[in-house]
Amino acid sequence: VQLVESGGGLVQPGGSLRLSCAASGFTFSRYVMSWYRQAPGKERDLVATITSAGGTTTYVDSVKGRFTISRDNAKNTVDLQMNSLKPEDTAVYACKALGWEKSQLNVYWGQGTQVTVSS
Repeated sequence: VQLVESGGGLVQPGGSLRLSCAASGFTFSRYVMSWYRQAPGKERDLVATITSAGGTTTYVDSVKGRFTISRDNAKNTVDLQMNSLKPEDTAVYACKALGWEKSQLNVYWGQGTQVTVSS
């Protein structure tokens, strides 16, 4: 099982980044996918979630209207489009998969990708 994030980097305030998480080793279309972030010295927080078929998305209040989560079940990827970035968005962003498969509840995490918003 692998979740591999990409797309992080350094961006100026007001800029945009698109994160991508590529999944393998499990039946991606059965899993709810989420993006989390962890800033230095803080706990890991949920940012956005998308249901298995992509029909429902939810966001933490601080990113509503700026971030968009999407998925492609044919490509086994989940993306996070981040616009109007703020310095407080600086964190390590990681994707998480949650779902039932082989009669058990599975949770998988990626290693994360650094996003730094600074002028």
